[in-house]
Amino acid sequence: MLRKQYNWGALFILFFFCQPLFGQDFNLLSNGAIQSVQVKIGTFLGDEQRNYYGDSLPSSLKLHWKRYLGKGKTIISKKAGEKEWAGCGWTGQPLLVYEDGHPYLIQGAYDHRLKKIDALTGTIEWEYSFDDVIKGTGTIWLNKNARTLDESVVILQGSRLGYGNEFYMRTIPSFRAVSYFSGREIWRMNVRRTASYSRDVDGSAVVLNDTTYIGLENGTLMVFNPAPDGVKLIDHILQPQIYAELEMYNRQDIIHHGRNLVIESSPAVLNRHIYLTSGTGHVYGYNIQTGSVDWDFYIGADLDGSPVVTADSCLLVTVEKQYIAGSGGVFKLDPGQDPAHAVLWFFPTGDDSLVSWAGGVIGSAGVNDRTKISGDKNLCAFIGIDGFLYVVSHKEIDQAQDKGVGPDGRTYFPQPILIFKQKIYPSISTPIFVQRKLLAAGYGGLYLFEYDSESNFKLLASKISSAFESTPIAFDKKIYIGSRDGYLYCLGD
Repeated sequence: MLRKQYNWGALFILFFFCQPLFGQDFNLLSNGAIQSVQVKIGTFLGDEQRNYYGDSLPSSLKLHWKRYLGKGKTIISKKAGEKEWAGCGWTGQPLLVYEDGHPYLIQGAYDHRLKKIDALTGTIEWEYSFDDVIKGTGTIWLNKNARTLDESVVILQGSRLGYGNEFYMRTIPSFRAVSYFSGREIWRMNVRRTASYSRDVDGSAVVLNDTTYIGLENGTLMVFNPAPDGVKLIDHILQPQIYAELEMYNRQDIIHHGRNLVIESSPAVLNRHIYLTSGTGHVYGYNIQTGSVDWDFYIGADLDGSPVVTADSCLLVTVEKQYIAGSGGVFKLDPGQDPAHAVLWFFPTGDDSLVSWAGGVIGSAGVNDRTKISGDKNLCAFIGIDGFLYVVSHKEIDQAQDKGVGPDGRTYFPQPILIFKQKIYPSISTPIFVQRKLLAAGYGGLYLFEYDSESNFKLLASKISSAFESTPIAFDKKIYIGSRDGYLYCLGD
């Protein structure tokens, strides 16, 4: 339902670019009126470095409003059959946009619909229907060459392959562009059949100089033009112009992982490279200037979390315990070094299992680098399938701790200093830092912590009313997060 009407006539767009990539704004001028649009959270984990979550966390978890997102059916596999899911799950993070100072959320849900929601009231402004449940987080692209208002702010969003669709079908349009203002479809991308078992899209795209980069679950890295004026009618659907399509796996990967070649993570940008983790066990560095992969760190495990860029230009990579002899956990890698010498540390987590996960870390790591108070340690937080929330000082090696064995079960690596460890519940969500507060979500609810200048943590509030798989955002001392109980919540002071 479209609740807000825009009648602008002739349109001129002025862009004011700043760093980071998101957090941009521009003005839409028409007939003397000015519409200011500010993108606060424009992709998964905030921006192209995957390390920003908002401007302020609250001190309590009081309910402001909740909105039922609905439920929908999806086919897990021929063996597992059909499931009905409610609300939203992993990664499921909302996007946040301000129009003339008024906040709106963009939220994908398990009812197959992408929604624009008034962040103050929870009112749904419009809905756009996909063919299947939406798991991943979208990306908002500001189109400086837009011909119409509808094309000026565009949401790039993926979904599962389509309820009732068959894997072998010629066309599976599970990645699409939708107008932010109206919810109108702009184009669809066919996720082609490869050696991978999946044609879903869980990752969030990144857009640099109007070129889009995204890893798909068919195991490919797509480089393409998102612009509506470049689309062509192919296989009866309007599709964007593809610049490059790279298969991010090799014959050995197929032997070791079978058809589990999926890319579920979102790419991160660092030093003219696109870094991407894959279910094949590789951390790839794609050189934007040469158009080729020139860095490849092999772990061997299934890698679900997105690489996170740190203040010292390194990558935090989470590791699931699958296909490996050792434990899962978290790596800190220096991609400026040769892969053989790139490891700064590895922190192992427990091997407790949950459903099909044998241990390790499924979600991404969170860091305080972007909003920390001067003098505080650079902290990294992550939640294991073992049910523990871990906080480490990611720039400090624990000299008193012996080196720990890595994921291969035979190579030993330094470990960072462990600052805080708390048993909560297993989780596949990413914990978020804002200044001296930390919010962790999981199957046991929400946990809000505060810490001091000496990195002493204390629990401020907890809310154990639902299971959360998605990652929250935090703005204006409010938290926005979707749940598996079917609802999107706004909580805070």
